[in-house]
Amino acid sequence: MGTSTDDSEASDEFPPEKRLEAPNTRLIKAGIATIPDMETLQECVAYENAHQNRTQILRRLKWKAEELRENEE
Repeated sequence: MGTSTDDSEASDEFPPEKRLEAPNTRLIKAGIATIPDMETLQECVAYENAHQNRTQILRRLKWKAEELRENEE
């Protein structure tokens, strides 16, 4: 389904629910820190909005988006 096999494999390995529903904050932070691309990040934001909608987590995702954008330039 994905445009490249690498992207879809990474996304399948760590779907948003695995990244964001970890048993403790440290693991959630690690899940966000290891988001490889904007596509995965957007999936995580959509998941968080639909399920938990935690301001703190959405803020971290926003910071990660800014970081990814900086790295793209």
